[in-house]
Amino acid sequence: MKNTIVGIGELLWDVFPERKVIGGAPANFAYHTSQFGYNGCAVSAIGHDLLGKEILSTLEAKKLNYLVEETDFPTGTVQVTLTGAGVPQYEICENVAWDNIPFTARTENLAKNTQTVCFGSLAQRNSVSRETIQKFIMAMPADSLKIFDINLRQHFYTKELIDESLKLANMLKINDDEIKILAEYYGGEFSDEQDVCRHVLAEYELDI
Repeated sequence: MKNTIVGIGELLWDVFPERKVIGGAPANFAYHTSQFGYNGCAVSAIGHDLLGKEILSTLEAKKLNYLVEETDFPTGTVQVTLTGAGVPQYEICENVAWDNIPFTARTENLAKNTQTVCFGSLAQRNSVSRETIQKFIMAMPADSLKIFDINLRQHFYTKELIDESLKLANMLKINDDEIKILAEYYGGEFSDEQDVCRHVLAEYELDI
C-alpha cells in the first residue's frame, strides 16, 4: 500500500433516535480522499460485536481500505438526542474500542508506507490510542505529511495534548471556535484570528 493516505483515530456510530450513521473525522478524511482517486485508508478499532461487524461491512460497501483491529472493548458510539428546541446533544461514549487502538506489526508496516496521515485530539483522550497514534507518526517516512485536525470535543483535550500533537504535525486544520481556544491558551494579545494562526505556525514551525 504505497503512498497511502491514512485517517487514524475514532471510528464509530452516531446513534440518532431513528437511525445510526457511521462517523469519525479521521475515517471521513480517508473516505473523502479515496473519492479523489487516492489510496485512502481508515485505521481504528472495533469490538467483537454486531456494531463492529456493521462498521466493516459499511467500509467494504464504500470500497474504503481499512486496518481496523478487533478489541475486547465495545464498538464506539455517540448517542445523539434532541432538546425540545430541536438542538442536538451528544454523549461520546468512553472506554470503547477506538480508545484502545493497538499498535501492531501490521500498523507499523502501514505507517512506513504512509505518505499522509490525518489525526486529531479526540482519539488521544486515552493513553492506548494516543501512544499508537504517536508511534504511527514516528514510523512514517521523514518527508511525509502529518495533518493535525485539532477537532476539540467537549472536555476531551488538554493544553499539553494539543502541544504534543502540534510538535508531531507539519500541517494544522482548525476552525474559528478552535482558534479562540488556542488564543486563550497562549494568553497573548492577538489582533485577529489570522494573527493567532501566524503565531502557531511560527511557534511549531508548521508548513501551513
